[in-house]
Amino acid sequence: MKTAVVLLSGGLDSATCLFLAKAQGFQCVALSFSYGQRHQHELVAAREVARSAGVADHRVVSIDLRAIGGSALTADLAVPRHDDVSQLGTGIPVTYVPARNTVFLGVALGLAEVVGADDLFIGVNAVDYSGYPDCRPEFIAAFERLANLATRAAVEGRRLTVHAPLSNLTKADIIRAGLKVGVDYSLTHSCYDPSPDGGACGHCDSCLLRRKGFEEAGVPDPTRYA
Repeated sequence: MKTAVVLLSGGLDSATCLFLAKAQGFQCVALSFSYGQRHQHELVAAREVARSAGVADHRVVSIDLRAIGGSALTADLAVPRHDDVSQLGTGIPVTYVPARNTVFLGVALGLAEVVGADDLFIGVNAVDYSGYPDCRPEFIAAFERLANLATRAAVEGRRLTVHAPLSNLTKADIIRAGLKVGVDYSLTHSCYDPSPDGGACGHCDSCLLRRKGFEEAGVPDPTRYA
């Protein structure tokens, strides 16, 4: 059984990605980050999702991205709220965390070398991706080239692959795919600005895209709203 390192935030996309990797026969090492995000509740969800997937090795790495700030998720900036998904902007939103996926994939790459994994999985989505530049297929392809230049594993002849199986799927498509492989979406958490008890706000970009996905998939939304 091949080993894969799977980035797991605890959100809808990363949970689906984990279960898809498992369905492909990978033994999954889940990797989550406590990076100073205001929505720390996602780590509670990540632990529950990893448990439900039967992951034996789930690691949580602490990196303080509040030290650089620059995002509504890691600085004292308001998380934008809207009433409808049609109100979302087309530019890069203030919830973009500078270099987050580059940092996360870099750590995942190091872990992959240690555990002998040739495969990394990340649940980025280029359709309903809210304008984040580090969710684009071009970024994933560029990081894979870097991985095969910068590691002992690659120099010694092991090709490293970065999988982004959700890249060209809508949120509805992701939900349908996840249900087929056993994802329990009631365990996941997507909200950027939850209440103290973890209830979703229902109005941030992530909540609106999530709700739209369930509506378009024709599936009841199991999200617990504040």
